[in-house]
Amino acid sequence: MSLKNDIEMVKEELNAEEKFFEKAVVTEKFVKKYKKAIIGSVVAVVVLVAGNIGYTISENNRLAEVNSVLSELQTKSTPALEARLDSLSPTLSDVWHYSQAVVNKDLVTLKKLEKSKAILIGDLASYEAAQNANDLQTLESYANSNEAVYADLARVEAAILLMNEKKIDEAHEKLSLINVTSPLAQVAKALMHYGVK
Repeated sequence: MSLKNDIEMVKEELNAEEKFFEKAVVTEKFVKKYKKAIIGSVVAVVVLVAGNIGYTISENNRLAEVNSVLSELQTKSTPALEARLDSLSPTLSDVWHYSQAVVNKDLVTLKKLEKSKAILIGDLASYEAAQNANDLQTLESYANSNEAVYADLARVEAAILLMNEKKIDEAHEKLSLINVTSPLAQVAKALMHYGVK
């Protein structure tokens, strides 16, 4: 019995070794067949990881430099620093120029910024230019644009200009365009009731 068991164990071990060698041969054939693709994939992954790390480091350095230039601009504004900020971050440069134009009531700069690609800067510059010009046509044009953020405020300001010119009916018409859900609805209602009779 023991001999029979030993023979069975040897057979099982040989079968296991045979299966192992069979799998090794299949794996070797697979590796030989797809060797270039495997190496290419590994190289591509390494290049992607290295590129991502390089981009992250470069972007962090750029942001640090942008912050440094912006800090310098806050202490002393020079054309060289403004040009440097514009080359590093055009969007942030537009925000910087907008803030300076609002403080200085610089209509020329505000007009230039109306075409800004920075989020909201173009719209805000249009509103500020219209407000600072105290021109009824400009305020109406801004208020009637589709994406005007301060459309209702421009309508209130236009109504006040009309009220100062004693054009009461036109002022009422402008104020009636303000939606009842607008935060300025109460202001419009008050102007219609008390200010523009």
